[in-house]
Amino acid sequence: MSGRRIGFWYRMAAVMVKPPMVVLFKRDWRGMEHIPADGGFITAVNHNSYLDPLSYAHFQYNTGRVPRFLAKAALFKGGFMGTMLRGTRQIPVYRESTDAADAFRAAVDAINSGECVAFYPEGTLTRDPDMWPMRGKTGAARVALLTKAPVIPVAQWGANEAVPPYAKERRVRLFPRKTLKVQAGPPVDLSEYYGQEATADVLRAATDTIMAAVTELLGEVRGEQVPARAADVTADQPYATDQPYAADRPHAAHQPRPVAERPVAPVAEEESK
Repeated sequence: MSGRRIGFWYRMAAVMVKPPMVVLFKRDWRGMEHIPADGGFITAVNHNSYLDPLSYAHFQYNTGRVPRFLAKAALFKGGFMGTMLRGTRQIPVYRESTDAADAFRAAVDAINSGECVAFYPEGTLTRDPDMWPMRGKTGAARVALLTKAPVIPVAQWGANEAVPPYAKERRVRLFPRKTLKVQAGPPVDLSEYYGQEATADVLRAATDTIMAAVTELLGEVRGEQVPARAADVTADQPYATDQPYAADRPHAAHQPRPVAERPVAPVAEEESK
């Protein structure tokens, strides 16, 4: 992607956001080679902290391919936040409305124009008490099957340790300095679904395939085995706020992966970027 395509507003956002991100956090970035150099594509990202959109956007901005996020339409209405969202051409999502399909049409148009659209398929912060991804909603799969664009799974971890989701106390934990881990994987193979009618069953199967790739990648990032029940948690379930936050209790149920099975890749830890 050329510098011109990044645009003024995205560059302004980077000028404001990147310095504090570099100062406050360490980084462990892997898999940048999987971000396409050109052409439209989708990224499917797990969601476990209010901070992780900034962590992920920082990662992808440094690849030269900026993402367009789907965000709640209410955030676009006014003020500085709305100005930045409109200026960086994020995509408003109108929930509970006949306009809801507009977001997917805008996503398809963006991808067909050679841009990246980032989806959080879970639709909200994970409600799994151990921070594994929930079962995804079908929007990303629907757009993927319409465009046949590459779907890049992205796993991130560490933002949740700085800004825990649903925490009653100690909402921000900047010290000791946390490491924001972001890892992109190879494109998810959805070819078996191409040409099929986009029925509920087909969309569910394609979505589960995407989420399995994201979850497995997160297991690599965390160095843990993925629990079998992870994909059964949905956004309709209340978060168990009466339980200790996941980072504060032992993960006896998750056995670490042998070191030899963990991905061996250079860590992109460049404090000046």
